[in-house]
Amino acid sequence: MIRFHLDEHVDPAVAVGLRQRGIDVTTTSDAGLERGSDAAQLAFALAENRVLISNDKDFLRLHASGMQHSGIVCYSPSRRSAGDLVRWLALMHECLAPADMAGRVEFI
Repeated sequence: MIRFHLDEHVDPAVAVGLRQRGIDVTTTSDAGLERGSDAAQLAFALAENRVLISNDKDFLRLHASGMQHSGIVCYSPSRRSAGDLVRWLALMHECLAPADMAGRVEFI
């Protein structure tokens, strides 16, 4: 099952909601990456085999540059509430394997 890493732009309520559902999730704070670069966030997620969740378009540039990753999920906070995001990520967690997301970008 997919595990997630939420960058600092993601509402903390998303981590709470995912954890309440028993989903393995880390945050920037959990990983001690508060001052880390986007590349450091993505490298952490890769090392931990976690799909990175963010609304920061800089991760799309890292993907386009060829940086290896375990998957990136992008969303627009103006279109998705924390609850929406939890529901979408829970569905991904149930339906996809880590290999399904490796090197992919999904928009929700």
